[in-house]
Amino acid sequence: MTTESHSPTGTEEPAFGPPPGCPAHAAGPGPGVGPGGLRRLYGAEAEDLGALYEKLRAEHGPVAPVLLHNDVPIWVVLGHAENLHMVSTPSHYTRDSRLWTAVRDGTAGADHPLAPHIAWQPICSHAEGDEHLRLRGAVTGAMSTIDFRSLRRYINRATQRLVNAFCPLGKADLVGQFAEHLPMSVLCEIIGMPEDYNDRMVHATRDLLKGTDTAIASNEYVMSVLTQHTLRRRAEPDDDFTTHLINHPARLTDDEVAQHLRLVLLAAYEATANLIANVLRMLLTDPRFRAQLNGGQMTVPEAVEQSLWNEPPFSAVLGYFAKQDTELGGRHIRKGDGLLFGIAPGNVDPRIRPDLAASMQGNRSHLAFGGGPHECPGQDIGRAIADVGVDALLLRLPDVELDCDESDLRWRSTMSSRHLVDLPVRFEPKPTQDVMQRPSVRALPAQRAPWQVTTEDTAPATPAPGPAAPASAPAAPGPAAAASGPAGRPGAWRRLLRWWRGY
Repeated sequence: MTTESHSPTGTEEPAFGPPPGCPAHAAGPGPGVGPGGLRRLYGAEAEDLGALYEKLRAEHGPVAPVLLHNDVPIWVVLGHAENLHMVSTPSHYTRDSRLWTAVRDGTAGADHPLAPHIAWQPICSHAEGDEHLRLRGAVTGAMSTIDFRSLRRYINRATQRLVNAFCPLGKADLVGQFAEHLPMSVLCEIIGMPEDYNDRMVHATRDLLKGTDTAIASNEYVMSVLTQHTLRRRAEPDDDFTTHLINHPARLTDDEVAQHLRLVLLAAYEATANLIANVLRMLLTDPRFRAQLNGGQMTVPEAVEQSLWNEPPFSAVLGYFAKQDTELGGRHIRKGDGLLFGIAPGNVDPRIRPDLAASMQGNRSHLAFGGGPHECPGQDIGRAIADVGVDALLLRLPDVELDCDESDLRWRSTMSSRHLVDLPVRFEPKPTQDVMQRPSVRALPAQRAPWQVTTEDTAPATPAPGPAAPASAPAAPGPAAAASGPAGRPGAWRRLLRWWRGY
C-alpha cells in the first residue's frame, strides 16, 4: 500500500494503484474500477459493498479514495476512530456541500443521481455555528413535545392493524407488509398528516434515497406533500410536531419547516424500516438470538442494539467536506475534498471488533446514529418504533418462522443503505384483533372489580352456578401461581410489564 497523498478533487493524478510489476497492470483496470484505478461505489460490481469496503481497507487503510456515480471522486472513511474524529471536529469538517469542489465545478450538480443527498438545504444537518443552533434547537424543541407513552401506544395499535391484514393467512412478507409500512404510518401521525400515509408515500420515500433515474421526481413528490402540509398547519395549527416546529421561537420559514419535515421523515423512515427488517431477520435466522429472547437473557431493545452494530440501517452518509487542508487516517485531505461517513465499515473495524461474533450487548458506541453536533436527534423515535413494533409482532405471532432458506433472501444495496427485498414467513393462522385491544397470546379473562394486587381468593361468598368443584382441596398457590394470579389471571408483575410497554 502506498503512503503517498491523494486529493480526489484536485488536479493531481491519483497516487493509488497497483505497484510496479503487479500483474494488474497487464490485465487492465478490471470491473468496478474507474479512472485512476479507483474503485466505484456504484454499479453491478458494488452490489456487495461490505466486501468492497474490506478490500478498500486492505488496500488503503482506514481512509480510501473511491468514485461515486458519474465517477465523481470522494474519500470513504472506514475506521471507527477516524469516523468519530471526522463527525466530532466541526472546525475541520462541515456538512455544507457548497464547499465541495465537485459541487463548485459542476461535476456533482443538480442532475447528479445523488442530488437529493448532495444539494445544500436550509436544514440543521447542513448548518454550522449559530444557524445550526437555531435550526437544531427548533427540531429538538418540537421533538420534546412528543409524549412517548402515547407514541408507544400508537405504535402498538399500528402494528395490530398491519398484522391484522395478514395474520388469518398464516404467511406474510415482513418487509413489504410490515417493516416498510409501520415507520411511515407512525411518522405521518407524529408529523400530523396521517391522511397522507399511503403506498405512494412509502415507495417515493424509499426511491429517492436509491440514486435511481426517478429519485429526483420522487423527491419532488415528497416535498410537495410536505410543503402543502406546512401551509395547512400554518393556517390550522394542531398539537403535532409540525405545529410545534412552526411555533418555535426560532421562527422557521415555511421552506425551513418543510425541509426539516423532509429530514425527519427520510432519516427516520429509511433507518427504522431497515432496522425492523434487520432485527426480524436476525431473530428468524440465528437460533442464538431467538433462544436468548425467549429465555429472557436478551430483551427486544438489546436485540435492536446488536442489529445496529452488525447491520446499521444506513451503511454510509454523504457527506462531510473538508474546510481546510488536514490529515485523516494517514491521508492528506485537501480543502474542498468530500468524505463519506462510513457507518457500516466503521462498525466492523477490526481494531475495535476483532471478533465479529462477540456479543455487543450493552455497548452503544456504534456509529448508527452518527455523533458530534449532527448526531441524529430522532434516534429515540426510531428505537421506540422498532422496540414496540417487533415486540408486539412476536406477541401476536409467537410461532413465526422463516418460510425460505436463508440463502434465498435477497438484498438491495445502494451507497447509503442495504435492505432486505423481502422476508417471507409462516405461522399458524390467527384471528384478527381489535386495534384498541391489548396484544396477548391468549384472550384476557374478564376483569374483577374491585381490582386488587393479591394472590388470595377474593371471590364472592356465593359463587355463580357452574361445574362442581373437585372433592379434594386445591393445593396452596406456589411461585408460578403467584406470578400468574388467581384463576390464571396475569399477575401484578406481568400487568405492570404490559403497562410499561404501552399495551
